Amino acid sequence: MPDHTQQVSYARDFAVRAHGGQKYGERPYVWHLDAVAAQLAPFGAQAQVLGYLHDVVEDTDVPLAEIEATFGAHTAACVALLTDVPGATRKERKAKTYAKLAAVGPDLELALIAKAADRLANLSACVADGRAELWDTYHGEHPAFRAAAYRPGLCDSLWAAMDEQLRARPAAR
Repeated sequence: MPDHTQQVSYARDFAVRAHGGQKYGERPYVWHLDAVAAQLAPFGAQAQVLGYLHDVVEDTDVPLAEIEATFGAHTAACVALLTDVPGATRKERKAKTYAKLAAVGPDLELALIAKAADRLANLSACVADGRAELWDTYHGEHPAFRAAAYRPGLCDSLWAAMDEQLRARPAAR
């Protein structure tokens, strides 16, 4: 794989191609991916790579095996952790996914940092776009999410920013 800057750029290009014409609300999906990767910049290039790839397996036809072949086993293992477990309802999917996150050991904690950045980006977008109903969903899930994904000292700045967004409920539009 090329140098760190090229790795991040390659992951961005890969994700943009994979997500194709998908939207994030009213915006092109890359807007969300760029927001997540920007939150991950202080944590290094590998974190940013995960920021770009975090939804690829969950939301596109790209199989995890392709992530592994292209970006390596560690990145694929992290993407697998970031991919929701199938379930009949959001509540079921999230419960299964949070159980998976709660079991993460030190070798895959980068996935937890990426997950925190993703949630922060989602909350920030809800506040900025006035998406009160979706913000309410994230707010309701937050205790279980935090219990599963938070590790003291791992990415406290992201959690602090998330807590700030959780105090900023948008007005419904």
